[in-house]
Amino acid sequence: MVDSPDSGEGPGWLVVLPDCASAARVAASLRTRKVQAVSHPSGRPWLLGRWSTGALTVGEAGRTKIAVVGEHAVTTERLDHAAGRIDTIAGLDGLARGMAGSSHLIASVTGRVRVQGSLTGFRRVFHARIGDATVAADRADVLAALLDAEVDEQRLAARLLNPCAPHPLAGEPVWREVSAVGMGHYLVLDADGRGRPVAWWAPPEPVVPMTEGAPALRQALSTAVEVRVRGRDVVSCDLGGLDSTSVCALAARGTAKVIAYTADGLDPLCDDVTWARRTVAGLGDVGHHVIAGDRLPMVYEGLKEVDERFDEPCPAMMHPSRCLVIPRLAAARGSRMHLTGFGGDELLAGSPAHLHTLIRTHPRTAWQRLRGFAAQGPWPYRETLRQLWDNSSYRAWLARAGELLTDVPPPLEAPALDWGTPPRLPPWATPDAVEAVRELIRTAARTAEPLAERRGQHIELEAMGNNARMVRQVGQLATRAGITLAAPYYDDRVIEAGLAVRPQDRITPWQYKPLIVEAMRGIVPDESLTRHTKDEGSYEAEAGMREQRGELLALCEDSRLARSGLIDAEVLRETCSRPLPPTLPFDALYQTVVCEMWLRTLELERADGIQAA
Repeated sequence: MVDSPDSGEGPGWLVVLPDCASAARVAASLRTRKVQAVSHPSGRPWLLGRWSTGALTVGEAGRTKIAVVGEHAVTTERLDHAAGRIDTIAGLDGLARGMAGSSHLIASVTGRVRVQGSLTGFRRVFHARIGDATVAADRADVLAALLDAEVDEQRLAARLLNPCAPHPLAGEPVWREVSAVGMGHYLVLDADGRGRPVAWWAPPEPVVPMTEGAPALRQALSTAVEVRVRGRDVVSCDLGGLDSTSVCALAARGTAKVIAYTADGLDPLCDDVTWARRTVAGLGDVGHHVIAGDRLPMVYEGLKEVDERFDEPCPAMMHPSRCLVIPRLAAARGSRMHLTGFGGDELLAGSPAHLHTLIRTHPRTAWQRLRGFAAQGPWPYRETLRQLWDNSSYRAWLARAGELLTDVPPPLEAPALDWGTPPRLPPWATPDAVEAVRELIRTAARTAEPLAERRGQHIELEAMGNNARMVRQVGQLATRAGITLAAPYYDDRVIEAGLAVRPQDRITPWQYKPLIVEAMRGIVPDESLTRHTKDEGSYEAEAGMREQRGELLALCEDSRLARSGLIDAEVLRETCSRPLPPTLPFDALYQTVVCEMWLRTLELERADGIQAA
C-alpha cells in the first residue's frame, strides 16, 4: 500500500484475505508496515489495513465473524446476534438489506468469506490472484502494488472516452491482473483461496406511487443523514442546489451544530448564494459561510503541483486544491464529518429514457411527457421517433457505439431515449488508441448485460456508478483535512427508495425534481422547494481553460500519454492553444488531462521509492 504524501493518516485502505494458508505470504508482506489487523475465527489473518477510529465494528459467534467498515450505525451486539443466526454467506442478505449508511460488509463463515461494497461503487471491492490466493481490497492500487502490476494501457485508453467509457468498461481497474466486483454483486473467497462474484441485488420495480414513494425517500434519506450526524457536536454541509439543501436541512434537525458552506460561482447567472441565504433564514440556527468565486482556485490551476495518488484517473486531479477549500475550512471549525448532495441529480432528476418503456405501458402519459421533453430540447422529430421505437438490445447498442468512436459527437439537442450517449474519442487519440478501445468494446458487447432491463433505470444506475467513483476519490482528498466526506444519496437504501417510485411521477419536463420536493415538505423551507435552477459549472470550465492555458500547454510537453502511443501531443497542443470548437465538449479535455496527470503521479510515486506494504 502506498502512503499518503500529506501530513496525518491520509486515506485509509483495507485488504481482505481468504481463510487459507496460501494467503500467509500476502499477510506477511502487508505486516512489514504498521497496519491494523483482525483475524478469522480460525486465527488466520483476515482484515489488514488502515481505517479511522470508529469505522470498524466486528461481531462473532462460533465460526462466524462479521465486520462492517465505513459510515454506519451497526453495533457489536447486532453483529453478534447476526453471526449466531447464520451458517452460510448467503445468510447475510437480510443484514445487508437492512443496513443504513455506506460501508463494506465482510463476513467469514466456516472458512468462506463474503466481501461486499455499496451498490454504486462509492465503496468498491477489487480482487486479484496473488500467488495461490485471491485477495480483495477497497483500492485497486493496493493490489497492484502487491502484484507489482503495470498499467493496462488498453483500459487506460478507454478512459479517454467522452462523456465516459460505457458499462461495463467504465468500472474496470486500469491495472493489469486487477478486477472489480460489479454493481449488485459481492465477492466470495472460498477456503481454497479461489474467488468468484455472486449476484445478490437487482433494482426495484418502479411501481410505487408518489404518495407512498415520497415518505419512503424521506425516511431513507433522514436515516442516512442521522447515521452521520448522531453523536457529533459539529457537522458541516454543502449548501448549493436542492439536493444539498435537503441534506443540510435534515442535518439541522439533529443536536449537532451545523455549519453550511456555499461556493459562489464566477458565472453572473449562478444563484446558489441567493437560495442558500433564503434556506438558512428559514432553518434558523445554521452557521453559513459564503466562499467568493475569486477565492476558489480555477479549473486546471496548479496542475504542476498535483501529487495525490489515486487508484485510477479522477476528475478531482484537475483541481485538487479547489476540492479541498471547503473541507479545510470546515475542519478548521471543528467538523470531522462533511455532508454533500452528490448523487442527487442521478436519482432525482432521472432519465427521460424511461419514456421508452412508458410508451409501451402508459402511452397517453408517455406522449404528454415526450412532447414536453422534445420541446425543451428541442429534440429532432425523426431521431426522437427512431429512438422511441427502436428495441435494440444493450449488446447491439454497445457494438454499434464501438464503431462510432471517431464520429462527430451527437448534438446537445439529441434525444435521450437510447441506452446512453454514444461515447467518442477526442481528435488527439491515435489510431492505435482508437483500435484498442474499439476492440475492448467489441469484446464487451458479446456478453454485456445492462444494469437494468429498462433503459431509464440502466442510465440512472450507470450515472450513479460513474459519479460515485469520482466522489469516492474526492473523499480521499478530504482526508487530507482530517474530515470524512459523506454522500447520503449514494447509500443503498436511499437509491432503492428513489428507484422504486414510478417514473411518470418522478420524471417530468414540467417540474424540477418532484420526488425530493414532496419528500422534503415540512423539512426544507417552503420557499427553497420552489427552486428550479442549478449551476452547471461550464462558465468555470471555460474561464479555467482561458486563464490556465499555459498549464494545459505544459502538459503537452513530454506527454506520458503520447509516450504510451495513446495521443498525438501535437494535435492536443493545437487544440489547447485556442477555444474549444463547438463540437468538442469540455469533458473530452477533462478526460485526457486526468489520465495524463494520473500517469505523472505514478512516476512521482516510483521516484519516491514507495513500495507495497
